[in-house]
Amino acid sequence: MIEIADIETAAERIAGHVVRTPTVPSPGLSALLGVPVTAKLELLQHTGSFKVRGAAAKLLALSEAERAAGVVAVSGGNHGIALAVTAAALDVKATVVMPRSAPVRAVEIARASGATVRVTDDMAGAFALTAELRQEGLTLVHPFDDPVVIAGQGTVGLEFAEDAGELTDVLVSIGGGGLIAGIAAALRARRPGVRVWGVETEGAQAMSEALAAGGPVPVALSSIVSTLSAPAVSQLTYDHVAELVTEVLVVPDREAVQGSLDLADHAKVWAEPAAGCLLPAARRVLERVGEDARLGLVVCGGNATTTDMMAWTDYFSLR
Repeated sequence: MIEIADIETAAERIAGHVVRTPTVPSPGLSALLGVPVTAKLELLQHTGSFKVRGAAAKLLALSEAERAAGVVAVSGGNHGIALAVTAAALDVKATVVMPRSAPVRAVEIARASGATVRVTDDMAGAFALTAELRQEGLTLVHPFDDPVVIAGQGTVGLEFAEDAGELTDVLVSIGGGGLIAGIAAALRARRPGVRVWGVETEGAQAMSEALAAGGPVPVALSSIVSTLSAPAVSQLTYDHVAELVTEVLVVPDREAVQGSLDLADHAKVWAEPAAGCLLPAARRVLERVGEDARLGLVVCGGNATTTDMMAWTDYFSLR
């Protein structure tokens, strides 16, 4: 299990390489949900998501030989951007493997940052190709199955604990589970009374299916939310969620897209559906815990384009 000392070490390591993002009360979301809401705005990272924290923590921890060999990562979008940008800043050669479902913008940014981008038919194929490239000597920077990466993501929780006012419940999106594992570990140490809730979208519910099965299992992916679409969680992230997270909620894609529109209207932030899914989940949390809740939302990323959002809005007839 990741300990608070691991997260504090990661925080020291990545200082100067990431943004200490704002933690702000949201009057608009508080009015919308009927309880005080505080948002941690990870979409304001210079790569547009929290992923740069784990990527920086891992790259800065590599040996000279590992850095010289070059690194490889599989990504649904945001991890690839983070790795490409951070590797370029540290003069490390990077290869990013993405499925065709990854946002075009993510592929473009990774390439523009100097990474070699390989595109596969699906996420399972992306993981398979990444395994082959590791055999060729590249160093893996896994998006979630790595204690150093999880500790890096846990710095979000460390900052949240330090910067937020009173909280009773914190909601965190789940793809492979690295973000929620790190945040839950940080909050257990710094805010032990706070409940942590995970949120997935239908068709990308690897953690909830793992919890039902008693361990990681492969899942069929169909969600439009590629940035949450891991084909399975890892034992490492599963163990953290099973021990530290109150419950994992699953919301439909349509509600996640509506959540992004609501974040724009009420919080004045441009968030991708991987963060938009938090709002419908927050309503369910409030049904469980009551009106005395004080919510924290980790707005994890904002790497959806206006074209993406317009297409999803039309597809789900939300206008």
